[in-house]
Amino acid sequence: MEQIKHIIWGCIERKPLYQKMAYEKYYGFALKTVFRYIYRYEKAADVVNDGFLKVFLHFDKFSGNADEEVEPLFMAWLKRIMINTAIDELRKTKLMPEIGGMPDFVWQETSNNHNADGNLLYKDIIAMLKELPPLYRTIFNLYVIDGYSHQEISEILSISIGTSKSGLSRARVLLQANIKKTERKVDKQYVAS
Repeated sequence: MEQIKHIIWGCIERKPLYQKMAYEKYYGFALKTVFRYIYRYEKAADVVNDGFLKVFLHFDKFSGNADEEVEPLFMAWLKRIMINTAIDELRKTKLMPEIGGMPDFVWQETSNNHNADGNLLYKDIIAMLKELPPLYRTIFNLYVIDGYSHQEISEILSISIGTSKSGLSRARVLLQANIKKTERKVDKQYVAS
């Protein structure tokens, strides 16, 4: 815990060693966050690098103090910057769907907080999200996974609140259909064996 405080305060002082440490420690977290929006690995990696540049240029705006547990606050701040950077990239491409995949090494967990089943489930969910139309996928990510309100989503994506709500509803219907289809496929394999 003390190490992360030193890293954060070193980054606030713009010390390259601490910036490198933060980048290496949180790169995987940032990449997984961005990959929910940008599905081509090379482009997602570029977006993460752009996001870290914003982080390091504006670290003085990070609001954590020495008395608080700073890592959760930092991770939330980093996540928000990465999401905003990914959304900016999607705006540039007019929410065009990305084609590609994430290399397996990215999914490997470095901490002991997640088990293999949880990691597999996460990969499956991301694969299903990837099949959604871009606008539905983005709304679903922002609302369900990242906790934005429909008001915030409407402002971020420049759509109406009603469009955000209907997009979320449609995304859920499509995901449920995909889950049922996958379950039927697994059931058929189970019965056949």
